[in-house]
Amino acid sequence: MSRTLRERLKHAAFGLLRTGFRLLPLGPGARDRWRQRFLGRFPGLVPEGPRGQACASGSARRARVRSDLPALGHVPYRRQPLPDPLPAKLVAFYLPQFHAIPENDAWWGKGFTEWRNVGRALPQFEGHAQPRLPADLGFYDLRNPQVMRDQARLAGEYGIGAFCFYFYWFGGKTLLEAPLEQWLADASIELPFCLCWANENWSRRWDGREQDVLIAQRHSAGDDLAFIAHAARYLRDPRYLRVDGKPLLLVYRPGLLPDAKATAARWRQWCLDNGIGEIVLAYVQGFERPDPGQIGFDAAVEFPPNLSSPGSITAHQRLLDDGYRGQVLDWRELAADYLHRPLPGHRLFPGVNCGWDNEPRRPGRGRTYLHASPRRYRDWLRGTVHTRLAQVPASDRLVFINAWNEWAEGAVLEPDTRLGHAWLQATRDALAPASPVSGRPACLVHAWDLDALDEILLAILASGVEFDLWITTTDELRPRVQATLAAHGLQARILAGPNHGRDILPFLRAAGELLDAGTGIVLKLHTKKSHHRDDGDRWRRELLERLLAPARAPRILEAMRERPQLGLVVPEGHLLGLDAHMGGNRAGVDYLSRRLGLREADADARFVSGSMFWARLEALRPLLDAHLDEWEFEPEQGQIDGTLAHAVERVFALCALDAGSTVASAASLCGEPEPPATARYPYAAL
Repeated sequence: MSRTLRERLKHAAFGLLRTGFRLLPLGPGARDRWRQRFLGRFPGLVPEGPRGQACASGSARRARVRSDLPALGHVPYRRQPLPDPLPAKLVAFYLPQFHAIPENDAWWGKGFTEWRNVGRALPQFEGHAQPRLPADLGFYDLRNPQVMRDQARLAGEYGIGAFCFYFYWFGGKTLLEAPLEQWLADASIELPFCLCWANENWSRRWDGREQDVLIAQRHSAGDDLAFIAHAARYLRDPRYLRVDGKPLLLVYRPGLLPDAKATAARWRQWCLDNGIGEIVLAYVQGFERPDPGQIGFDAAVEFPPNLSSPGSITAHQRLLDDGYRGQVLDWRELAADYLHRPLPGHRLFPGVNCGWDNEPRRPGRGRTYLHASPRRYRDWLRGTVHTRLAQVPASDRLVFINAWNEWAEGAVLEPDTRLGHAWLQATRDALAPASPVSGRPACLVHAWDLDALDEILLAILASGVEFDLWITTTDELRPRVQATLAAHGLQARILAGPNHGRDILPFLRAAGELLDAGTGIVLKLHTKKSHHRDDGDRWRRELLERLLAPARAPRILEAMRERPQLGLVVPEGHLLGLDAHMGGNRAGVDYLSRRLGLREADADARFVSGSMFWARLEALRPLLDAHLDEWEFEPEQGQIDGTLAHAVERVFALCALDAGSTVASAASLCGEPEPPATARYPYAAL
């Protein structure tokens, strides 16, 4: 029997099993337990998922020199005040596996820590951000006490209220406990903490299942008492996290306990008998979702990405590794699922996830949640804190974040080389309600051909609109730009950088900053000359006239303020059919569509020729949240087509539509006629 036929039969059989399972009259808790038992005993019955697409030879987009360069949206360390009082306590899961221990030496090789997994990772498909490397804290060793002091300080500054340490206890033997003992002994660390007993087997598969067990659990009544007696010194610490004055203790998988209710009763009684008092027991909803009261617990803790089923997007990816057998899922669906879940009748502490990619642990077979970004994580966390928990008593307003430092699973708040402190900044920002968007528009001008800058500045002054003026240029041209501004009595924020990525890359750098600063509307202009054409000046002037004429600009701005769904306003006659004017950009547009997670463009898709337009920055979030890498933009060599910048120009309108916004022409907003639909576009050959 061929491999293909075997896989087809396996898919068919598994589909029938899944359909039958869904028809069983089971509650969520029982369904979760049965699912985990089946997957644990028969992992080989699960068929392989869809495969990605092969890249054309030599065309793969990936870093070829180094993997530690900052991407668009990189955020430096910043000192900023936190809201007072804090609207919720944020608790980040903390992995202590960043120091060598004899057991890991024996199982994985001398000197093994999680960093070995992190450093070996390779990108498996285009846009796969691997390896993910640490920045400010470096490849730390938790045997150095200063590391945890620095982590606690950084976490507190950015709004993390406590760490939840994974605690590894195996029938009287503990692993990876040294960092926690170090924390306990260091009075200079003030950040609260709690424990989560990771009560599953350690296996060579990194999944806690019964195959290839390295060290097993030995659950029993005696082990219950030995565990709580050992944990008592942590529960007694004044920094230990408390809910209603009671120490909070988590269990990762209560379904693995022989009798969770009996275990809970033993722990409660022991704590009462030994001076700790009442405790709050919570379990992690990583594999099951029973009502905590049914198992003798007080609360549940959400644990995304587990127990959610976003759609697979593996088949859409272009593979860098032809042998890749992993799975790619859409993180945005995960976030939307959790954010909109109603709170149950029992006590629940919500969870939020800042990304997931366990490729470092399972090379070539990892599970990657694509399209996570700091802003999208901020929106999820903010919605959880300020909306989902709005009616919850203050004492129960805990939100668990997965995770602080799960580097080998791609769930990391700590600074990394690619985005810096962006995830921490997003955490801090989420603690405050969303700020009102500024009603004052920005005008963002890219100044390269400076003989056209005078013309643009005069048009801005005559437009009748007061803008916050931003200009992007090069370091060499900056003095001339400043002189030109002074001659017109104008002030502007000037962002200078290398001549790279045409007007597009500088725009993306500045637009992300404007979005984070609360600017809502931007007019994008540039000193367009199109030196390869005889009519380049006429093209630029036509675009300026249609977007910035005194009779138009105030009306366009008024329309954008009054119509929140209006995402892009384009000069009439310059919104062209994408397919007909694709030029040499099809591969780039296809790449960006996958990279940004855009819906497939239909036959009527359009793009803004000339890349001048009014935009609502929220409508460009698919592009700004993708955090493109600057190395992806080709060096400037006078190209007139076929670069990534030309491809980005062709997806602005697609982004706006994908974000749920509309695209309109300036003429339609100003009550003026559109050019004839049959007219040939004069500025490009078909």
